[in-house]
Amino acid sequence: MGASFDFSLPVAKAAVVRLGVDISPEVLARYAVGLANARGGTILVGVGPDGPQDASDIHPLQVTHAIFELTSGKLSVNVRHEPLGGVRVLSVHVPQAPYLLATLEGEVVAWDGAHLVPVSALPHEPLVQPDFTESVPPHASLADLDPFEVARLRSMGRKGNLASLADLDFLRELGLIRDVNGEAKPTVAGILMAGTSDALKAYVPQAEVCYYHHATSDVEFQFREDLLRPLPALLLRLSELVQARNAFTPVQVGLFRIEVWDYDEAVYREAILNALAHRDYTLRDVVHVHHFPDRLEIMNPGGFPGGITSENILRHAPKRRNPLLAESLARLGFVERAGVGVDKMYSLMLRHGKEPPEFTTYEDAVTLTLHNPGFDAEFVRFVARKQEEMQTLSLDMLIVLSVLGREGDVPRAALARALQLPEERTPRLLAMMEERGLVVKSGRGANTTYALSSDARGALRRSAPSAAVERAERTGRPRRAGSSREAALALASRPEGASNGDVRRELGLSTQGAWRVLRALLDAGVVERRGRGPKNARYFRRVS
Repeated sequence: MGASFDFSLPVAKAAVVRLGVDISPEVLARYAVGLANARGGTILVGVGPDGPQDASDIHPLQVTHAIFELTSGKLSVNVRHEPLGGVRVLSVHVPQAPYLLATLEGEVVAWDGAHLVPVSALPHEPLVQPDFTESVPPHASLADLDPFEVARLRSMGRKGNLASLADLDFLRELGLIRDVNGEAKPTVAGILMAGTSDALKAYVPQAEVCYYHHATSDVEFQFREDLLRPLPALLLRLSELVQARNAFTPVQVGLFRIEVWDYDEAVYREAILNALAHRDYTLRDVVHVHHFPDRLEIMNPGGFPGGITSENILRHAPKRRNPLLAESLARLGFVERAGVGVDKMYSLMLRHGKEPPEFTTYEDAVTLTLHNPGFDAEFVRFVARKQEEMQTLSLDMLIVLSVLGREGDVPRAALARALQLPEERTPRLLAMMEERGLVVKSGRGANTTYALSSDARGALRRSAPSAAVERAERTGRPRRAGSSREAALALASRPEGASNGDVRRELGLSTQGAWRVLRALLDAGVVERRGRGPKNARYFRRVS
């Protein structure tokens, strides 16, 4: 965190700063810091003194990355292109910072409505939570680093300024060793990344990961392996364990074939890395990975860093519990620097017709679940065809389409919760999707609902819209809340019970949508499941 400051600036509401397209990343970051230190606002890149300039060549993600790195990971902005005067300018939304930020040069500035002005600090500093991975364990020495693991790290750091450095300088640059009283010693991050087996056991035994394979959905496991290795070797072994029990289904899209894995390697790799990079190493608990046929669970010691919850993880500015370790992993190409790792997991799972990741939080732990109840092959084809047509589907659009594909017609408030946005910020996105013929709107005000358009349903080959959806499209009246569950419960009340396919056909839902409805009934204790697997499982109403 930054220092504590006392200042008062006459800043106008919704401040707007206009800059030309030739602005450097450093200057852009300086203006972003200035707005964040005031009341927040918007930077328009491409609005110079001579009028609007085309900024379409500047990628929004590049700007997000640049500002995040040039503010030492303390400022995350929202960047997108906006039409203005016949061209596309870049709109950079800067939130107000919870504390004053400094530039990389240590300069603290704020926007006063017309200029950037310096801000003076008070003499005292607030208490800052120390980075455990930056500490040097007592009695640690360079002998605690494995030369083979250091060489492994060097092979990953061939790009940039790391490649030309000698071994000790390479480790210093990454913060994996520090000079203590004239002697080079490994930090906790250094031992986590390249420590010997003895050093890991002595200094960070809590860095162990326990992998369990379950042949069924029961808690009993058939295989277990406990791993206490440097993080790169640990990630490699975990990937081998998951991949050995992984399978894929080919999906043909025109002349191309897409392989949809039970658990996509890029997704579970990102999930495991997030657990290892952001867990609380001051706790003595270890990470547990449970590999079931229908889900992969990663149980991580330590709750989310301050302010982040399962309800806002897509939107909250990234926070790092172990800054040095996270930065080392990022510089070596392991993890995303700009907080897009969770976005990446969401996007890949949705593009592959699966449910998004599910986070379950506890006071001192977080469990990430990657569900695998099958996948929606038509959704995979739909997204692929849109890409072929050069129609980019953003993550927000994928979330909306996935929810509507699973659940039929959905109130706008429920879509806002799935998007992790205030409801008042959803109309623009949904209107854009209406214009592109992806969704249809019915009802007004608080009763507004959305459903897949007829064209989208046809492309996704939904068997038929539910009667409630058809009625909403005709009359503008939304479907009664909870009717999907009530209809599924009625099916389960039959002597033969109900399968996923029964619910899917009757309600016009996808495989995941039907599974989600049945899972809700199962969790509520009103139905019981007999048989296993998506093809054999049937659900019966419990007799009270």
